[in-house]
Amino acid sequence: MTEERDLGSQPLLLVLESWGLSNHDLVVASPEQLTHKQVQRACQGRKLTLKMKQKLARTLNFAIWGRLTNNEREEFSEYFPKHLFNYSKGFEKNVSDINAGILMGIGERKLRRDFKEELGIQS
Repeated sequence: MTEERDLGSQPLLLVLESWGLSNHDLVVASPEQLTHKQVQRACQGRKLTLKMKQKLARTLNFAIWGRLTNNEREEFSEYFPKHLFNYSKGFEKNVSDINAGILMGIGERKLRRDFKEELGIQS
């Protein structure tokens, strides 16, 4: 019995592109020591454990949340593994992004200082 491990490009990659974020932005925003290799494998479709999928979802939310203004934060909905990986339980194909109404390129924005201090992220 062989299990397919490489599942192709994942919705995570589209979400990153929609928000204007890079793999490096996730690594920098992660308080859980996420590596570039882990993010790359997730985007390329390497099958991950639930724990790793949750870690990536949390980090993505941190990377976005840390760049939003207080008003923008009120409209933001958190991403979960079912939104980011097409092999996750509860994934729905052909469903638009949960934050489609507020998607913007925030890649040029820096993480807010108050957010970095709260998470204990060093500059």
